[in-house]
Amino acid sequence: MRARIYQPSRTAMSSGQAKTRDWILEFFPASPREVDPLMGWTSSSDTQSQVRLKFDSKEAALAYAAEHGIEAQVNEPNKRKPNLRARGYAENFAVDRRSAWTH
Repeated sequence: MRARIYQPSRTAMSSGQAKTRDWILEFFPASPREVDPLMGWTSSSDTQSQVRLKFDSKEAALAYAAEHGIEAQVNEPNKRKPNLRARGYAENFAVDRRSAWTH
């Protein structure tokens, strides 16, 4: 069995860090998905692709994979530099604003 270990990124609609701290072990699909000709549903006989395991650290996920004989591929997260302004959100409403108010 092959799996990948990664740390999920935050969603495009969120600036928060929720659900991005855990490490996920997710199995690669062993068989391709098939489309049912009558109903058009997509199905697969592979049940391992539905399994997602969460771990507190990358080392714990790697230890689990080694213990159970799972070939794991680790994808390191791309960390972003935080976008911090000197005065933050309050700068939008400052009395001594340098640029013109737009609305």
